[in-house]
Amino acid sequence: MTDLYPAADQRELLRQAAAAHTAAAQDVEAFLRRLPEVPGPADITEYANLLSREERARADRQTAADAAGLQLPSMESE
Repeated sequence: MTDLYPAADQRELLRQAAAAHTAAAQDVEAFLRRLPEVPGPADITEYANLLSREERARADRQTAADAAGLQLPSMESE
């Protein structure tokens, strides 16, 4: 018989992954709020690092969601 709900540990891992993704997105927002009118090379590097971190966190969240049984059909149009 298939369990209707994922094990509690999978849900907790998903919650943690979602929180990490939220924190990464908030860091991008905070950076954009303090971004100077003319970004310099250091700003561009920091932005790239923040986006990379946010994307990794999003991918980790998706992996955790899949493990918790929350697979979604493709949302891409065909």
